[in-house]
Amino acid sequence: MREHEYSRFRQKLYTEQLDNGLTVCLLPKPGFEQVFATFSTHYGSIDSVFRLSGEPDYVSVPEGIAHFLEHKMFESPQGDVFNDFARGGATANAYTSYDQTTYLFSSTENVDENLRVLLDFVQEPYFTDASIEKEKGIISQELRMYEDDPDRRSLSELLQAMYSEHPVRIDIGGTVESIQGINRDLLMRCYQTFYHPANMLLLVVGGFDPEHVLDLVRENQSGKSFAPARTIDRYYPDEPPEVAKAKSEVGLSVSQPRCLVGWKDAKTGLRGRELLHQELLTAVVLDVLFGRSSSTYQEWVDEGLIDQQFGWEYEVTPTYGFSLVGGNTTSPDALVSRINEALDKAAEAGLAEADFERCRKKTLGRFVASLDSPYYIAHSYSSYAFKDVDLFDTAEVLESLTLAQANERLRSHFVASQQTVSVITPIGARA
Repeated sequence: MREHEYSRFRQKLYTEQLDNGLTVCLLPKPGFEQVFATFSTHYGSIDSVFRLSGEPDYVSVPEGIAHFLEHKMFESPQGDVFNDFARGGATANAYTSYDQTTYLFSSTENVDENLRVLLDFVQEPYFTDASIEKEKGIISQELRMYEDDPDRRSLSELLQAMYSEHPVRIDIGGTVESIQGINRDLLMRCYQTFYHPANMLLLVVGGFDPEHVLDLVRENQSGKSFAPARTIDRYYPDEPPEVAKAKSEVGLSVSQPRCLVGWKDAKTGLRGRELLHQELLTAVVLDVLFGRSSSTYQEWVDEGLIDQQFGWEYEVTPTYGFSLVGGNTTSPDALVSRINEALDKAAEAGLAEADFERCRKKTLGRFVASLDSPYYIAHSYSSYAFKDVDLFDTAEVLESLTLAQANERLRSHFVASQQTVSVITPIGARA
């Protein structure tokens, strides 16, 4: 077991890669009663075309199968796994993102029992044809519900307008049509490919003894057999740098319009510190321009152009990246115009140093404070690890950011050819 001491944050992380390839990360927090555990696989909705080393051909599986598989993993011959966690006094959940699937629990008691349940149910798949068909109906209803949700729909429409080829343009759950092609053989193929321990990470955070927990994990894993690990070759189609279309507009039963303005990253392939640097730099730029402490935000709220749901977001992985700004608005056209005016003005004059420093330091302060939250660490560490990023490098990278870098990012990323707009309008109205 390796010990990594982050003295600045008074944190010690213990890591070990087991013989079967599983990466175990333990971050004890003395004085905390609660324990959070996440068991994650580097497998998400964008991984629909792949092959293992030694295989001549790629296999293509239905869109949404990673999310479908996550749902099915909670079934066992004995019934619903949630009941097992409930008996141990734990709260359990799971989620699928574009590039990972995570199973988790939190508890203040029976940690050993709950940890064994987590490890065992994720490593013991149980699928029946009848339950698969039943799940298709459940997820189909879920997908149809999303079509009427303005938040989910506005993002979905934005990504479809932004990307012409990359699978990030497809909803994480797939489509009602695509999930009809899912069967037991395909689920097992995906499971055997992506749920190998060598493609997974177990993280435990909170009040526990690391030596004891590691011994428990070693014992649990030693009693199971796995095929030799093989390299996963994931295929993503070439994506042109320009957006697929400039605007998407749909009507829904909403009381007021919703508008998102997005910008596509032309440069991809980043990993490690380079990826973290771009993520944090872009976040600071967006906060300076459109954060709640910005003059634009206050001015637009006072005018009634936006409400307090207005915000920004930036997401980046090795194969895609995008930023967005927006929310509810009384006039989508006016909001798009004002956003572009603010960007043009900032690009010409440059960001004010005082604003840049304020937002950089604010981001740093929030990160340091978040390290007191096992919940935050549990949900963030593995996501970064799959991108070869150390979560604890965040502070050092934030401190290295410069105003010159921020202005260069502002002028290179927020450009017209990379921009697209998603508008949700009340049925019967036009933006």
